[in-house]
Amino acid sequence: MKTNAYVGKFSYGFRLASMILLAAFLSISAFSANKSDGTTRFEGVITDSKSKEALAFTNVIVAGTNIATVCNSDGEFTLKVPNEHLDKNVMFSHIGYQTATVPLRELKTNEINKITLNMTSVSLVEVNVFPSDPERIVRDMMRQRDHNYSDFANTKTAFYRETIKKGRNYVSLTEAVLDIFKFPYSAMRDDRVKLILGRKSADYEKLDTLVFKLQGGPVSAVMLDIMKEPYALFDNESIYDYTFELSNITKVDDRLLYIIDFKQRESVDKPLFFGKLYVDMESLALTRAEFNMDVSNREEATALFIRRKPSGARVYPTEASYIVDYRITDGKWHYGYARASVAFRVNWKKKLLNTNYYTTMEMAVTDWKIAEDQAFKASERLKPTIIMEDAVEGFNDPDFWGDYNVIEPEQPIENAIKRIQRNLDK
Repeated sequence: MKTNAYVGKFSYGFRLASMILLAAFLSISAFSANKSDGTTRFEGVITDSKSKEALAFTNVIVAGTNIATVCNSDGEFTLKVPNEHLDKNVMFSHIGYQTATVPLRELKTNEINKITLNMTSVSLVEVNVFPSDPERIVRDMMRQRDHNYSDFANTKTAFYRETIKKGRNYVSLTEAVLDIFKFPYSAMRDDRVKLILGRKSADYEKLDTLVFKLQGGPVSAVMLDIMKEPYALFDNESIYDYTFELSNITKVDDRLLYIIDFKQRESVDKPLFFGKLYVDMESLALTRAEFNMDVSNREEATALFIRRKPSGARVYPTEASYIVDYRITDGKWHYGYARASVAFRVNWKKKLLNTNYYTTMEMAVTDWKIAEDQAFKASERLKPTIIMEDAVEGFNDPDFWGDYNVIEPEQPIENAIKRIQRNLDK
């Protein structure tokens, strides 16, 4: 008999970390996007020019437009560009590296383009003041958010992927293209998400003893915008629970960035976060955050994640990590990419071996424009409690995504997609 495991929301301040809950189901429309001949597709891989190591999550942006995508963890990308923009350049941007700018017409369409980035360095001459109070920088960063981030409503197109692994095997894969209505950062209103198209497959035979469901899915990924949801990480009260240290200075797109390490104080025993903030030196805008939840207090961490566990099993989180990345356009920063990964261990009383589950969700904004209409109707938008139903037909269509940009799947995910396709052909 299958048993459901629940992981619910925290209080408002921790809602970004809640990932799994059995709730209402959303039926995915597994139909293809309309494919036109008006776009050109490019593929490539981005590496360090010296070490040749892949540069994961590099931003790939068509200059002079809002068209963008993000590399996967292997540094691979695909980019679909409307033909009217082929006279433009494409920029490859990664923190700590010099941004590479390449004319689109120089990229190949029939082979993998190999892009290399050179590591950048910061000279002391460029740093006029080396601050001694990193906590003050973080406080000023929070105070400046209404000024530094989008002050107008906009609609974004985004690609979303969520996976569940049992051990090394992918047992659930969901992908979707979404519309997001984002209110101004000064507005105390939740952003709204609408499904355009998607596909999902789950191998329930391999989930025969425990069924994980990702709560909210795309809605949860949007809530990872910690500058829109500042209470999710720290506010004027919870900031006292942390210590801050200026660990380094780096660059991206010729902008100097403070790298500020943070962690919870030793006197604080509730599960909080630790990680790095990349803060623009001039504007004090947060450009990127990489952080983890401290799950060393297993009992407290379990209480935050697990609402109900199966009889005869002990379930607890072993890791929870997050990435949030922002892009700048005309002096305003915008939510561009987010990724959350949570690992769980299940100890069965009558079994010798433990079972490890790994859940990951990521979202990349691939285009946006100033909002011309009202926010999505209540009947159109996804709810935070939504869970996507299976819709496997889309995996058999090589042109399923049409002209939409997506995050190139890593090889293990590509293998999982091929396995789904083989099963559909039987």
